[in-house]
Amino acid sequence: MTELEPDVLELEVGDVANGGFCVARHEGRVVFVRHALPGERVRARITDRAKNFLRADAVEILKASPDRVEPPCPFAGPGRCGGCDWQHASLPAQRALKAAVVEEQLRRLAGITRTVTVEEVPYPADAETAPPPGLGWRTRVQFAVSSGVVGLRRHRSHDIEPIDECLIAHPGLELMGIERKRWPGASGVEGIVSASTGDRLVVLRGRDRRKIKVPRLDVPVRLVRGRPEPGAGLPYVREEVSGRLFQVSGSGFWQVHPGAAQLLADAVVDALEPKPGDIALDLYCGAGLYAGVLGDRVGPDGLVVGVESDGQAVRDARFNLRDLPNVSIERGPVEEVVAELEFGRASGGSRARGGRRDADAGHRGGERVRRADIVVLDPPRAGAGREVVDQIARLAGRKIAYVSCDPATLARDLGYFGERGWTLETLRAFDAFPMTHHVECLATLVRG
Repeated sequence: MTELEPDVLELEVGDVANGGFCVARHEGRVVFVRHALPGERVRARITDRAKNFLRADAVEILKASPDRVEPPCPFAGPGRCGGCDWQHASLPAQRALKAAVVEEQLRRLAGITRTVTVEEVPYPADAETAPPPGLGWRTRVQFAVSSGVVGLRRHRSHDIEPIDECLIAHPGLELMGIERKRWPGASGVEGIVSASTGDRLVVLRGRDRRKIKVPRLDVPVRLVRGRPEPGAGLPYVREEVSGRLFQVSGSGFWQVHPGAAQLLADAVVDALEPKPGDIALDLYCGAGLYAGVLGDRVGPDGLVVGVESDGQAVRDARFNLRDLPNVSIERGPVEEVVAELEFGRASGGSRARGGRRDADAGHRGGERVRRADIVVLDPPRAGAGREVVDQIARLAGRKIAYVSCDPATLARDLGYFGERGWTLETLRAFDAFPMTHHVECLATLVRG
């Protein structure tokens, strides 16, 4: 038997864990192993020692899973780029692994037993050329830069893996040639492309962004360098969903998969079943995606209130939905704005921090109410949290749609909703981030 290096273990790999790991055990200690698959026997090099567990990379596969494939990217693998967790697994296996993680988090954190199927997010049918399955989908990539050389961070490290191409980046983004140029003075370069309009944007990061030497890129782009002049606004890209153009400025939030925004907008409408005249809340509304589709559905006798804390996103949302008089976008932390909301069935807006509408805008009925018929929330990875869940549970009337990119915080918050009388009606999961461990979920809750 070959003697192993001191930091190399021979392990039998068990179930998948949240975060792109599989679980193994060594002398009673849990080992979280990357670059492995359930059922494999591997040699793994320890990368981190914590008090109660180890982290390790599988560096040699002794018994391979039938789901194992050759990673398509030359920069993927132990000690290399940390962006993709599952390039060594087939796409059906990746979706099964993500489904298992969602099921486990629901069971452990919310006490909910549910069979989950992770759905493929189709590439837009009108795309000129569709990349190979699982690749070419990421329309926004944040590259790291060291001494002018572009790369991506290694896993749990500030070290940079230099690259000349990212296989999960959208073809329109790769046309810029960001990775093949030098960027003296930069610490980061973000490339953004709109799959629906072809708009391109580059956002520079560095101690003094005005001193960064910008190379000549292979195609024309708009450039964000430093703070804009007062009132000038940021360069933006335009995204199209349901026939409506959405302006998204700078590094503002938007779904990175070309098919995800339309798919999620349709799924939220299907989940909430908005009716003409409904009052709807869109929390963490960003550039106004869900507020826009709900505003069209509730009609002129309805009301949609979007809430967002980021000032640029609020400006984008108000511009994007300027043709919908039944939509109001309020600026401020969700927990503060929601606490102050007072919906007027005789007014066209809400009384809330940062509100832009007054009491003369004209809305149905005649009474003041403290309830929304339907609520959608799409919080950041940290989730909504107990305080916001408390407020939504009291405020929502008929249905809640919770969009989440993190199964752990989603499950935690679903547990909070359960304590307050809300039940998980349906849960859909979408493979909006192929090759990575991330998964997008939509939970629909009803009272009872």
